[in-house]
Amino acid sequence: MTYSISRRARALAAVGVGAGMLVPCVAAATPAAATTPTVSCTSGKAGLAAKLEKDITAAMATRKGTIAVGLRDRSTNTTCTLRESTAYDSASVVKVTVLATLLWDARKHNRYLTQREADLSRAMITQSDNSATTTLWKQLGMTKINGFLTAAGMTQTKPGANGYWGLTQITVRDEQRLLGLITAKNTVLSDNSRAYILKLMGQVISSQRWGTPAGAPSTVAVHVKNGWLQRATHGWRVHSVGTFNGAGHDYMITVLTQDNSTMSYGVTTIQNIAKAIHKDIVPTTTSTLRYTPTSTPREAFVAVPSNG
Repeated sequence: MTYSISRRARALAAVGVGAGMLVPCVAAATPAAATTPTVSCTSGKAGLAAKLEKDITAAMATRKGTIAVGLRDRSTNTTCTLRESTAYDSASVVKVTVLATLLWDARKHNRYLTQREADLSRAMITQSDNSATTTLWKQLGMTKINGFLTAAGMTQTKPGANGYWGLTQITVRDEQRLLGLITAKNTVLSDNSRAYILKLMGQVISSQRWGTPAGAPSTVAVHVKNGWLQRATHGWRVHSVGTFNGAGHDYMITVLTQDNSTMSYGVTTIQNIAKAIHKDIVPTTTSTLRYTPTSTPREAFVAVPSNG
């Protein structure tokens, strides 16, 4: 399937975010020009850092675009970073932050989510529903969203202006920090909140199971959220964040990309990197995967109500 811009999208002079939000063609964040950075890894396991650096670099060797990578494996004290502080338009990856903010705020007020909030949250994460996201974004407002970012230490994340949540600026550093909060006990998110986020990220619909889960072995439980967005500058942004637990490992991966010619091109780039990481972190002799990425990620352009 080819992911070219639809005639309708061109006519609207807009771009698709996640499952289809349309946002204005405003100036995009541009990474600072510099010499091409290289992947940097450290590990408590002998030889693993060098292997990851080699294999991730090889996975990116023939790929065009601007790629940022983050990896953390608690079990081997391993980290890898590439462009960890470069800002990207979030697209639908920000939806995990929206849900985390909702749960953080509910806990502050000593209450459970309402059925309406639970329904909106499920649609937002498992189907990447944009209308649900817009509703929750408006309900929370900038004060609560910024409050959560501060509490979470996500100092590099800048919420999208004028209600355009898909233009929130995110970095690998902050996304990895968020995934870290979701996957380990902390004072920001309750255990119940963390479990709820992981549950929904583990129930993403099949057409959106691409990205960081690619290559994950059957012994590893997978939780994922992806985002995709085309704009007039820097082409397609295609992102994937995921957490992986099992086989004696507890790790998280963030891959952010832009300057992709098509959505599918960005998906392939991410999956090449993910396969290299999974192979090195959890070597396996079986090709059976618990979470098989679709080869045809869904693209849709659906206008949503004005975000004001």
